[in-house]
Amino acid sequence: MTVFKKTEKNYAAFYNSLTARIRQQPQKIRLLNQINTFLTRLIYLTYPLLLLAVLWQKDYPFLPFVLIPALSFAGVSLLRRIINLPRPYEAWAIDPLISKDTKGQSMPSRHVFSAAIISMSVLRLHTWLGLLYLILSLLLACCRVLGGVHYPKDVIVGYALGLLYGLLLFL
Repeated sequence: MTVFKKTEKNYAAFYNSLTARIRQQPQKIRLLNQINTFLTRLIYLTYPLLLLAVLWQKDYPFLPFVLIPALSFAGVSLLRRIINLPRPYEAWAIDPLISKDTKGQSMPSRHVFSAAIISMSVLRLHTWLGLLYLILSLLLACCRVLGGVHYPKDVIVGYALGLLYGLLLFL
């Protein structure tokens, strides 16, 4: 129990020091939320457009671009339910910068997983655009941690799973 309390104090201190400069200016908090929302919407909107491009170009088989992301998303969702770890704002004395009231299912980050696997799908079609999307996915991961809705390990695992499952598109 002593170790848990020590870790709790350290994570709260870590998070508070990580976000101290952002907290000082309300416009930075708004910007963090806007970037989080923009990146989420941009990447999610890209997916149906990507599917249309795959259908139109006819250079790639369509089914893997649907089945691999869909089945892996279902698998990650099931994994989150099984692990069911609390979110940082549930477990620690922190005030998150991104408003969210979801309980549990913090690990892995499904936002970051989805962004990464969609980015890998884009990468399969267009190298430079895919690399840009992978960078944007990392930026989204940073937003989720700075926002206090995920731990760093949540977004790392989500990103890694997105990359791993996304590699199946290259087989």
